[in-house]
Amino acid sequence: MFALVDCNNFYVSCERVFNPKLDNHPVLVLSNNDGCVIARSNECKVLGIAMGERAFKNRALYSRYQISVLSSNFALYGDMSQRVMSVLAQHSHALEVYSIDEAFIGFSSPSDEELLSNLNYLKNIVERWTGIPVSIGAAPTKTLAKVANRIAKCNTGIKILINPLDINHALQELMVKDVWGVGRRLEKMLNSHGIQTALDLREQTTGWIQEYMTIV
Repeated sequence: MFALVDCNNFYVSCERVFNPKLDNHPVLVLSNNDGCVIARSNECKVLGIAMGERAFKNRALYSRYQISVLSSNFALYGDMSQRVMSVLAQHSHALEVYSIDEAFIGFSSPSDEELLSNLNYLKNIVERWTGIPVSIGAAPTKTLAKVANRIAKCNTGIKILINPLDINHALQELMVKDVWGVGRRLEKMLNSHGIQTALDLREQTTGWIQEYMTIV
C-alpha cells in the first residue's frame, strides 16, 4: 500500500501559519516577479481565479473581493516543507519526498480500520505540529494513491481506494488528462482513440499501450 500526503494550497497555508489574519480570507500568491498566480486559497478557487493567470488582468476582481495578494517567499516555503517532511519521517516508514509539498509513504498491509486510523493520526499530527493542513490518499499503487488524494481533497481529507468497485468508479470519474503522467499532449492522442477516462485507459491492452504511448 502507498499513501500520498499532499499539503493543501501549500504556499497559501505557509503564509497563513505566520499571519492568522489570512485564515478564511481569499489569498493569492504570485510568482517571483508578481506576474502570475502560483497559489490560491479555496476562497479564490470559488471565484474562478485560475492558476497561471496574469495578475494584472484581474486587479479589479481582487479589489472587489478584498483578496490578499502576496509575493512568493520561497525561503519560507522551503523551510515549512522541511518541517512537514520531518514530521512525516518521524511518524511513518518508507518516506519518499516527491515535491516541495508531496510525499509518498509505504505501508505493510494493515487492516482497513488500522490504515484509516494511521492516516487520521498522520493528518492530525502534521497540522498540529506545523500548522499545514494535508490531504492523504491511499491505494495499492502510487498512481491510484494520486487518484485517491484527488478525491480526498474534495471530501474529508482522507480517501482509501482498495475495493475494486470503488477503484473502478474513481477511474470512471477521472478524465484521462488528469491521470498522473498523461498531460495534454497524450490526452489528444488518447481522445482520438475514444479514450476519455482513466478507466478507458486502464482497459487497453499492454500491446496497445506499447504501440501508441511512449514507454519511459
